[in-house]
Amino acid sequence: SFPTRRSSDLTGLLARAQGPNATTQGANVDIAITYVAERAKIASIDCGCFWLQGGSGDFAVTFSRGIGVAANLTGVHSANVGTGVELDKVMFAMGPRYTFIPKHRWPAVFGEALFGGVHGFNTIFPSSTGSVGAASSFAMMFGGGVDLQVAKHLRVRAVEADYVRSTLPNNADNAQNDLRLAAGISFHFSGVR
Repeated sequence: SFPTRRSSDLTGLLARAQGPNATTQGANVDIAITYVAERAKIASIDCGCFWLQGGSGDFAVTFSRGIGVAANLTGVHSANVGTGVELDKVMFAMGPRYTFIPKHRWPAVFGEALFGGVHGFNTIFPSSTGSVGAASSFAMMFGGGVDLQVAKHLRVRAVEADYVRSTLPNNADNAQNDLRLAAGISFHFSGVR
């Protein structure tokens, strides 16, 4: 006859075969609020550089092996693009993010490629009929950042640096290539199902 095993022994074997924490793993969720400074330039002027300032909200879900998705909403403003000219911009983008978290869980480093749209307003954009006060275009953002853990659910986003490309009308090549810097706080929740 075959030897018999108690059902509790079989359950233990199955749990060990699935790997450690097989029944407790879930996704990691990060919600960040950051201050944003974005370096931009006027297309027709050699440098003609200016800074936009504002804030952003960032939402990310990380699945197994650091792979996840992120979404970002940013609003920025400049009071001095040119003489008497202001600029407000709102950008929303989402896409893949990879997060590397060492075993000691500090710091967490991420890289991402986000795609979406931008809306510029409260300014002057060239158009076929003269000028308009608002315009929208495709936008993308490539970059990454570093989060430092200061408590169980709280991290400091020490730095985030991104290349931002948009195609708003500008009376030249209709392209913007900006440097976006951000820092702030992030709320981290692990094992979310």
